[in-house]
Amino acid sequence: MVNASKSRAKSLVPLFRPRSVAVVGASRRPGAIGGQVVANLLAAGFTGPVYPVNAKSKVVHSIPTYGSVEKIPGPVDLAVLVVPADQVLKVAESCGRKGVKGLVVITAGFREVGGEGIKREEKLLAIARKYRMRVVGPNCMGIINTGEGYSLNASFAGTLPEPGPVAMVSQSGALGEAILADATAAGIGVSMFASVGNRADVTAADLIEFWEHEDEVQAILLYIESFGNPELFVQAARRVSRKKPIIAVKSGRSAAGALAAGSHTGSVAGADMAANSMLAQCGVLRVVSFREMFSLAATLLHQPAPKRDRIAVVTNAGGPGILATDALVNCGLQMAEFSKETRSALKKALPVEASLHNPVDLIASADASRYRAALHAVCRDPAVDGVLVLFVSPIMIDAAAVAEAIISETRRRGGGFRKPVLACVMGRQRSLEATELLDAAGIPVFRYPEDAAQTMRSLVRRGIMLAREPAGLTAYSVQRRKVAAMLKKARGWLPAADAEAVLAAYGVPFAPSLRVQDASAAEAAAEKIGYPVVLKAEASKLLHKTEFQAVLAGLQDGQQVRAAAKDLAKRLGRKFKDLSLQVQAQATGHREILIGMTRDPRFGPLFALGLGGTEVEVLRDVAVRVAPLDDQDPVEMLASLKGAALLDAFRGKPAADQALACELLLRVQQLVFDHPRIAEVEINPFILAAEGLPSLAVDARLRLSDPA
Repeated sequence: MVNASKSRAKSLVPLFRPRSVAVVGASRRPGAIGGQVVANLLAAGFTGPVYPVNAKSKVVHSIPTYGSVEKIPGPVDLAVLVVPADQVLKVAESCGRKGVKGLVVITAGFREVGGEGIKREEKLLAIARKYRMRVVGPNCMGIINTGEGYSLNASFAGTLPEPGPVAMVSQSGALGEAILADATAAGIGVSMFASVGNRADVTAADLIEFWEHEDEVQAILLYIESFGNPELFVQAARRVSRKKPIIAVKSGRSAAGALAAGSHTGSVAGADMAANSMLAQCGVLRVVSFREMFSLAATLLHQPAPKRDRIAVVTNAGGPGILATDALVNCGLQMAEFSKETRSALKKALPVEASLHNPVDLIASADASRYRAALHAVCRDPAVDGVLVLFVSPIMIDAAAVAEAIISETRRRGGGFRKPVLACVMGRQRSLEATELLDAAGIPVFRYPEDAAQTMRSLVRRGIMLAREPAGLTAYSVQRRKVAAMLKKARGWLPAADAEAVLAAYGVPFAPSLRVQDASAAEAAAEKIGYPVVLKAEASKLLHKTEFQAVLAGLQDGQQVRAAAKDLAKRLGRKFKDLSLQVQAQATGHREILIGMTRDPRFGPLFALGLGGTEVEVLRDVAVRVAPLDDQDPVEMLASLKGAALLDAFRGKPAADQALACELLLRVQQLVFDHPRIAEVEINPFILAAEGLPSLAVDARLRLSDPA
């Protein structure tokens, strides 16, 4: 797998490090994209020859043109195609014969227009594979490499970024232009940039793998609308994110509707939740705006990522300190609790009016010496993982001296920072000078505490991700052959009894039950099982029983069972012709959870674990992750729930057996991996008892895809 990754990365070298570039469709017409690409190549100072290709004009930008790529006398590594869509295939074939290694197809009119455009894109890809050419696009803005040895601007972008340590991908050409302009405005230097358009060939995953081996690239920024091949993206991003931070703006956050599915899992595992989960599992930091992206990128280039989330706030104004505290807590971070030694040091250094607790309020008269003393104590406290310094610049305080104190007390000897330090400079009195000093020292400066808190949250997420060692995956003893035989001829939603049998073969315990056809048999079954019992109606199209009041619980004797059976038959018999009854022992656990999987066409298996029962679609307190899960994933999923505390000891009730819940999710994963036709599976509710007591599933469903 690693060798394949290196091979794919090596194939992109001619795109970003070409010895020569041909622009097919170069034009003298004012405003023409082909002419702009030639102009950009010249203006950037491309170090190799540029060959304009135009059969009608003899000169473009004072450079002699050629009638076709094949008429160019020297070798051509990269060709930029800016010809009408109906000419692209002919030109691509010509490039292949010439020995061109890479194509940037700026022309639109392919998959994005549907119909004939889809076929045209498929033919373009076939030509590229025939001649072993890599293709960026079609329908893209181009690529850039600001490296000194190449100075390549093979795009029609109006902004050429300053060289720097960041590489960028944009799936949108129009947004790519804005991203480059915003990066320049934010002071972010760009090493390489690619607008990938339709991603017929080169995708974000390919570029991530390529930049993995580029020493000048220290951080990777993505704007993506979809993932292409999610499996390749996961493989690349999961590996590379541990070496270089990857930050993404992923559009489609508010996509209407969840996956159309017959299970609760399908309805709660919406597309954006899946995307969010996948990015988090890969170590990609997802942000909501380009402003946050550039701010985080600048921070990660200079500041360390902490392994824990205990943050200290040092301020000279109470109001901003409270705002910062609220913002940090709302971002899911903890306010650090200072040690006795830290509080003692603060007490000696600060006036009596100051606050010795977190947030540390130095009061308005705080000068550089007071900031220095406070930060000296706070930054050395082992219970502090990160520091947010606020400074509202009053007229009588030397703001530059305060900035220098912040820098000197937060840096370790030899440069760098012991812990992440973010600053928020408010007010106008000499604040510009302080901001410039902090920026130059690598301490990010924010206008408002809320923005600083969001960046600190992302730093913490990266630190926790880097600290997490990949866990193993337990292989459980299961009845694989038995299940394969059961599923061989099955289609669609399995009957409930068959779904239970499949899951039981993989170690899922179910409450004892019997299935019958009438009231008399139901009473006999209840006597055999033992009271109390639950009576359920079953039918092939009766997926959500509670919607039809098809579950009657707490039945204590035969008379109640008979009455309940007659009630179900009367209410539901006409609507569901294949109605039958299930008599089930009433489980006695005290927590209801959901365990499930739905197979998404974009992401593959999505696994869900959370609080279950009939309110799952309302509460939506379910954690979702993409495959594959390791042994640690279910533990983290449970810990991430809003209602996680309900699974612990609560109001006199013992803690639920969370270890069993984690094991069962991994057993379901093994079932899904062993039998790829399983499209949806759900256990809801699973009645989770205290550790050592019987925990039991009371309902399950399972759907198979067509064998094709």
